[in-house]
Amino acid sequence: MDKAQQVAQEQDSEPRHVLFQAVLKNLRIIFRSVQTYSRWVEKESGVSAAQLWMLWELYNEPGLTVSRLANVLSIHQSTSSNMLDKLQQRGLIYRDRNGSDQRVVRLFLTDVGTALLEKAPRPAQGALADVLRRLPDNALADLDSGLVQLVAALKVKDKEAGMIPFTEAE
Repeated sequence: MDKAQQVAQEQDSEPRHVLFQAVLKNLRIIFRSVQTYSRWVEKESGVSAAQLWMLWELYNEPGLTVSRLANVLSIHQSTSSNMLDKLQQRGLIYRDRNGSDQRVVRLFLTDVGTALLEKAPRPAQGALADVLRRLPDNALADLDSGLVQLVAALKVKDKEAGMIPFTEAE
C-alpha cells in the first residue's frame, strides 16, 4: 500500500465516509438534474438551455455584442459565436452592423425568436445558474471554495470546460 492509499484509508473513518457518500450523491443529483432540465428545455422549446438563455439575454438587452453576450453567459466568445450561428440559421436572431463602426456586430431577436420565448420554459438562464444566483453570499463563497479544491485535486481536468455550457459540450 502506497502512502496516498494509507492516508486515504486512515481518513476514511465512519463519519468521513458518510460525508463522502453524501457529497458524491449530491454531485450526482446536480449533474442529473442539469441533464434532465436541459433535455426538457430542448423538448419544450426546440433549443438548448444555453441557447434559450442567449435568447433571453437578447430579449432583455437588444443590440448586445457577441463579446458582451459571451461575458454575460460566462462562456468563450468562440462558443458564443458558434451558438449564435445556429440560432441565426433557425431564423431566431439576426446580426446588424448598422453602427458607425462596421466592425461591431449587434445582436437582435427576430419575431420568430420572440415568439419562441413567449412559450419557452423558465428559468431562462437554466436551473443551475438560477439556483446559484439565489444562494446567500456566504453559501456561494463556501461552495466556490470547496469546488476550487475539488477541481485542483483532479488529475485530469479541462481548464477550458468552465467556459462551455453543459448543453454545448461535445
